[in-house]
Amino acid sequence: MITEILSQFNTEAIGDVANQLPDWEDSFRLLGVKLINLNDFTELLLRLLINTVLIFTVVHFMYAKRSRRKDFYFSFMVIGVIVFLLCFLLSNVKLELGFALGLFAIFGILRYRTDAIPIKEMTYLFVVIGISVINALSNKKVSYAELMLTNMVIIAGLWYLEKRLAMKQELSVQLTYEHIENINLNKHDELLEDMTKRTGINISRFEINKIDFLRDVADITLYYNANNIKAKENEQA
Repeated sequence: MITEILSQFNTEAIGDVANQLPDWEDSFRLLGVKLINLNDFTELLLRLLINTVLIFTVVHFMYAKRSRRKDFYFSFMVIGVIVFLLCFLLSNVKLELGFALGLFAIFGILRYRTDAIPIKEMTYLFVVIGISVINALSNKKVSYAELMLTNMVIIAGLWYLEKRLAMKQELSVQLTYEHIENINLNKHDELLEDMTKRTGINISRFEINKIDFLRDVADITLYYNANNIKAKENEQA
């Protein structure tokens, strides 16, 4: 009985003393705002590191390696980091779900003034934003194991689809063709043979976009299998 009373007294006394001790973080304030909150700051650094590594993996090892376009590389990385920071810093404001959906709506219809974003680039943009929102807005109820599993599922799905689609990866090139006499339905084979011989590309199909009879030229888009080009480059190397 006496032991229980002493134990309860000691617990209450220690709690009172702990409550009376000033929090050192509270002593460092600027205009009423803490200069640092170690728990939140550590969580920000950890989540930012995880998000940046994952975004870099998606952009560098999946997008840039398989698609020869490098012009969206910078945009994907910057958008991923900015979206993460926006979501994380504003997550305490009770707009979490609506804010995330708003970001998806804004960036989902994003179009640069120069050229429209191709379908594949739009897909990767959606993936980058999705990963950033997930890593930023997942709350304390979601463990880091669950968070990493979700990210790994997304990356594994992308890798599998890229590997499957890589066998049928088709690239295109536009050119101005001056032999207007070959632009005829009856000379399809002659036109294809001439363009193959002059470009050195194994053309799978082509589209005639525009015919200018005043200048005797035509704008044509050639389509070819990218894997054939990579195989030749590997043989030459």
